[in-house]
Amino acid sequence: MNPFHRRRIANAAMASALSGVLALSLAACGDASNTANTSNTDTSAPQSSTVGEVIDDTVLSTRIKSALMANPQINSYDFKLATRNGDVLLSGFVDSRAQINLAMDTVRAVDGVKSVQNNMTIKTGSPTVGNKVDDGITTARVKAALLADTGIRSLDIRVVTRVGTVQLSGFVNNQAQMDRAMQLAAGVQGVLEVSNEMQIKQ
Repeated sequence: MNPFHRRRIANAAMASALSGVLALSLAACGDASNTANTSNTDTSAPQSSTVGEVIDDTVLSTRIKSALMANPQINSYDFKLATRNGDVLLSGFVDSRAQINLAMDTVRAVDGVKSVQNNMTIKTGSPTVGNKVDDGITTARVKAALLADTGIRSLDIRVVTRVGTVQLSGFVNNQAQMDRAMQLAAGVQGVLEVSNEMQIKQ
């Protein structure tokens, strides 16, 4: 066989080999793509709250607080507010039933609110300056106790105290978390009674 034919045969063999390598490379890329797509598929249960929902709830809470503060007939600083997916919990100590009704109506009128639950308590008696100082200290102690417990998302629990009575409100993950929060609050110095206004997340 002359050199020319040998070169043609060698070139054909090389072209054939290159075609095989190219085909294998393309197949591998396809497999990698399929693997990547599979690994990105979330087969777990949906999260209870998405980032978008959290942002929306924060915006809604800000709107509600603004609406309450804008109404001179409502002492908005006595309210505790928790919002989840458009559902609103109002808690805290207020002066009268009329104030509760006005607050509820004000919140319902805010764009984005789906429902409003009243967990507010009407004040009894007149606290002294000393009581108010003690209540502030008690509230700080309860918050610190909740924050120190790793099993509780304390930022989701609102704390307000009046004459030794602590009211816990907001959304928690489960009954065990609720019970633990109640137990911690009851064990804090200065707490005479704990009122549970918390709600389990749906």
